[in-house]
Amino acid sequence: MAEHPLKQRFVLDTSVFITDEIRQEGEDLEDAVLRLLDLIAQAKLQLNISSYIPPSVYEELVTMLDERGVSEAVYPKLNTWVIKKNPAHYEVSIPAEVVYEFIDEMSDRVDRGLRVSERAVREAHEADAEPLDEHEYMTEVDQVISDLREKYRRTLRQGVLDSREDFDLLVLAREMDAGVVTEDTGIINWAEDFGLRYLRGRDFPGLLEEYLRAAGVEDPGQPDGDAGGGV
Repeated sequence: MAEHPLKQRFVLDTSVFITDEIRQEGEDLEDAVLRLLDLIAQAKLQLNISSYIPPSVYEELVTMLDERGVSEAVYPKLNTWVIKKNPAHYEVSIPAEVVYEFIDEMSDRVDRGLRVSERAVREAHEADAEPLDEHEYMTEVDQVISDLREKYRRTLRQGVLDSREDFDLLVLAREMDAGVVTEDTGIINWAEDFGLRYLRGRDFPGLLEEYLRAAGVEDPGQPDGDAGGGV
């Protein structure tokens, strides 16, 4: 096949596959994932558009798919059409300003987390130790602790890079000059700071369909019995 001038690359997050937003009417998770993988395959074969995933993110995705009970039919397609590649951690440079911003962001979040904890301590001090009516074994203090966990987690982690997998995604995209595809707000925020193109996961299937239609593919996303393997 002649090389296509598009030759775009995308790095995919787990959320692209898991989000309900990619499902069409009547589709379950497995149907939606298989359709997305068929689109990725056609985009590779017809337009030389490649989709990548860091191994750390791949392992996270496989765990999520296993937990949701998808069949074995998903994995051969996933392994064929989504390329696993480790980011070049020692070769990709990250602007110092981005690192400074990350340090400032985390310092601010720790301060906010402490304030959340302080409020919880005061509430626990004032709380009753008797069981709550709706929870036989949970006291008001237990409820305060439960609320603290959720608020603390949200304060420290929401909208920020909070895992190696997230960082691998961004470094690989920077290395490959690829677009980031995710539903994670924290990754999107940092993709902007990294100067990376990004796309909401929910919009990725539609993007591939439009590219394929423009290339003359009549029914994008439908399984192609003649499609061969190899990426």
